[in-house]
Amino acid sequence: MTPLQIPSATLSNGVTMPRLVFGTYQIKDPKICQKAVEDALEAGYRAIDTAQSYGNEAAVGAALKACGLPRSELFITTKLWVEDASEAGARRAALRSMELLGLDYLDLYLIHQPVGDVFGAWRTMEALYRDGLLRAVGVSNFSPDRLMDIALSSTIRPQVNQIEINPFCQQKDALPVMASLGILPEAWAPFAEGRNGLFSNAVLAGIAAKHNASIAQIVLAMILKMGTVVVSKSVNPERMRENIRAAEVRLDQTDMTAMAALDTGRSQFFSHRAPEIIKWFHSRHIEH
Repeated sequence: MTPLQIPSATLSNGVTMPRLVFGTYQIKDPKICQKAVEDALEAGYRAIDTAQSYGNEAAVGAALKACGLPRSELFITTKLWVEDASEAGARRAALRSMELLGLDYLDLYLIHQPVGDVFGAWRTMEALYRDGLLRAVGVSNFSPDRLMDIALSSTIRPQVNQIEINPFCQQKDALPVMASLGILPEAWAPFAEGRNGLFSNAVLAGIAAKHNASIAQIVLAMILKMGTVVVSKSVNPERMRENIRAAEVRLDQTDMTAMAALDTGRSQFFSHRAPEIIKWFHSRHIEH
């Protein structure tokens, strides 16, 4: 089967990125991670998302080296962890990530959490962007107020904000703010890791049956129709191909209205504004 052409999004700086991204969160075993990324690329993915804190950048890099695809066809994202969120730390971490990935530039580099000296880190990221080492820069998990602050305080605005988006957390307040700033939303945890009975939800199951699709495809199609980029993960090649074909699902307004009613307005995981969560982020150090 010919791989499906994945739709793309254009960032505020003119860089294009695929709207379906393969995620590597929690794939820690190097062999499993390398195989998963190779399978994802074979399935048709061209955008891969990793992070300093995932501990698998070297395995992702091995897969990129082995795949034989031209670098120009790949869109690679990684993220800066809290302990290196500073002016000096960001440069050190970005160069280290590039070394582990075997790349001489990154397509997208994100501040992973709104914690630490994010303004110092951002100044370094602006410099790396101007030097051509980063094609695009952004943030992750920034609430609308934090996003507005860094956007208005910086020379270069974030081009992406990667946030939780799924049927139970649809970010209805955050998305208009991002649109007003020209910042592209990128969804993590589209399936909410199966929480809240997502894969047995009657509303989603009904819409899936209507379109002869899986619940996973319906969820990804919903997020695409919301105008965002979406990151999904599987180590199963068949599921990878299934997820990509979500781009073929054509939801109508009745479907979207039904799914909009599933929104709880809350994270399915934790609040980034909770003091104990911020404390945990500061205590979690990366092994080098």
